[in-house]
Amino acid sequence: MKRTLVLGLAGLVLAAVARPAAAQRIDPVRPGPVTPPPPRTTGVIDGAVTDSLLRPIGFAEITILRTDIKLQTNSAGRFRFLDVPAGQYLLIVRRIGFRPVSAIIQVAMRDTLRLSFTMETAVQSLETVTVVEERRSLRMIEFEKRQREGFGFFITNAQIEQRNLPVAADYLRFAPGITLAPSPQPSGNPELVAISKREGGSIYGDGAGACAMQVVIDGVPMPARFPLELLPTPKEIAGIEIYNGAATVPPQFSGVDRRCGMILVWTKDY
Repeated sequence: MKRTLVLGLAGLVLAAVARPAAAQRIDPVRPGPVTPPPPRTTGVIDGAVTDSLLRPIGFAEITILRTDIKLQTNSAGRFRFLDVPAGQYLLIVRRIGFRPVSAIIQVAMRDTLRLSFTMETAVQSLETVTVVEERRSLRMIEFEKRQREGFGFFITNAQIEQRNLPVAADYLRFAPGITLAPSPQPSGNPELVAISKREGGSIYGDGAGACAMQVVIDGVPMPARFPLELLPTPKEIAGIEIYNGAATVPPQFSGVDRRCGMILVWTKDY
């Protein structure tokens, strides 16, 4: 009797193990709600650089100020920036033997900004400079030379670090004869512009009172009525020169619009 019971239990176990998989009950797994991917907040910049004869310029340096974004054009003069955060930027194009060019650009989300730059050839001649003690760039040696000559208003890197102000435009407020005024924009958001009190007090129109100062960054002239919000950050600036009127602007910048004075901004060498 006992032996028969054991065999019967063994048979039930074997039957359970041998049951086909299709006959077993499997509860279906219900998928949870699908979370959509976050919207892309970046854009793409696609561009080309050529000379005045529309020949491609390779190895031109493309820099977007206030960012770490920098690259060179390929042999076909093309460049492409991916995943650029949406916003307004200042882009500078440089190549030895050509005059640098710049542009204020607006990058939109999920869009491609297509740019084209034409560079003019330039003859560059450098004076012989003997550097003693420390290694400094030629442009900062010239900066110190003009400072000793006593024309203009100068803000050195030591002064920038000592004051430790959040934005570069704040340092311009220390210069005499300058007013920082909002310039109306079609978007409705005014942009801060530097104007010379000596040459006029208005930035509107094209008459005698229109005197937005010319801004030059690392020798590259910026567009007219340059928005100061696009200046390099204070940590990137090596020095600033401010000339309130055309008569005091250094002669090497005679080819740039200097009717209303000029602001020269020099960035650090890294």
